[in-house]
Amino acid sequence: MPSEAAVSSHGAPTPSIPERPGSRRRRLWELGPHAHCPVIGVCLPLPVVRRLANKVLGGQVQASDYALHCGVNSDCRQRSPMAEAVQKELERRYLLAVRHSQALKSTEALAQWWQVQRQGDQVAGALWATLTHPRCDAALEELVLQDIHLLQHQAGAANRADLARQEAVMEENRVLAGELARVQQRCTRQAREQAARLERLQAELVLARAALISRDTLVAALKEDLSTLEATVPGLRSRAELSEQLTRQTERLQHLERALLRAQQQLALERLPGRTPHDAPANEGQVEGDEAPPVAAGPALKARAVLCVGGRQASVPVYRELVEHVGGRFLHHDGGEEDQITRLDRTLAAADLVICQTGCISHDAYWRVKDHCKRTGKPCVFVDNPSAASLRRALFRLRPVD
Repeated sequence: MPSEAAVSSHGAPTPSIPERPGSRRRRLWELGPHAHCPVIGVCLPLPVVRRLANKVLGGQVQASDYALHCGVNSDCRQRSPMAEAVQKELERRYLLAVRHSQALKSTEALAQWWQVQRQGDQVAGALWATLTHPRCDAALEELVLQDIHLLQHQAGAANRADLARQEAVMEENRVLAGELARVQQRCTRQAREQAARLERLQAELVLARAALISRDTLVAALKEDLSTLEATVPGLRSRAELSEQLTRQTERLQHLERALLRAQQQLALERLPGRTPHDAPANEGQVEGDEAPPVAAGPALKARAVLCVGGRQASVPVYRELVEHVGGRFLHHDGGEEDQITRLDRTLAAADLVICQTGCISHDAYWRVKDHCKRTGKPCVFVDNPSAASLRRALFRLRPVD
């Protein structure tokens, strides 16, 4: 679309760009007078522009960014070392976009390609490729410059919004960083606590394992000792069983002997002169106060020592009175309840007659009394019921015949 004049982005008329046949692309200094500012400002970052200026001028440019931009823009309006350096940099930087645009053979196709590219993120490359394209006329150049002008405004607004968002993000980041630091401190503290607890548990585990090993070692040693003992003493297990059986048989024997003694006492009472079988007491365990054979008063026992083994502690005075009533000397031993069992042997040696109440003494005392009386031939009467009547009958049996 050729035209005599076009309106620039600032409203000033711009000279028309004559269409040139052929496929040669335009150089930077061949662009319209209003194209250099957006091309340099959009297509080249300021650090790159400063680097090119330092290279061309052979020193460090001290100008501000705005002054540098204006100076390079002025130098690029005509062919100069600065313009050639910028041209070379733009060609190198946007080589891919230029190659893509070379396939476009008409102004309309180029315009459509530009409209698509301006919506993307490669606007700088599309700007350079479009403005330098052989089919870019004055109208398309002006349209491209207008679009870039609006995009710069939009970019500025977007940049300000981005700055605001960046500040908000930085503030949020600061808050989150503080929270993260507190969480890290808490996690570090918990990690230390867990590590300490783990160390304690590991120490306890080591102690438990040591105790288990010690116990297993002791069990193994005891098993080995038992095996050795069984090998050394054949029949050890059977001997232990026989020992338990012997204990049970001994207890049964004691029970039978006591029953035998009661039967012998009953038979002796029945054989007394002047007594008939029906005169014997019906129950050997009758309580105190039942009818008992009379015992003659006076010195019937002639000061003989009568030892009473066992009996109720509260009945000892009654026992003493009965023994002394028939002229005897009363001795007493409780059968191992409170008195020491070792004193029983000395008391038995001092006694002339023995009355053993089997229901109130220990097994040891019973066997000591029986063994002593059997060895010494000392008279002994065994009674089962610790009562005064039983003691009278025993004294009657022990009373010497005149």
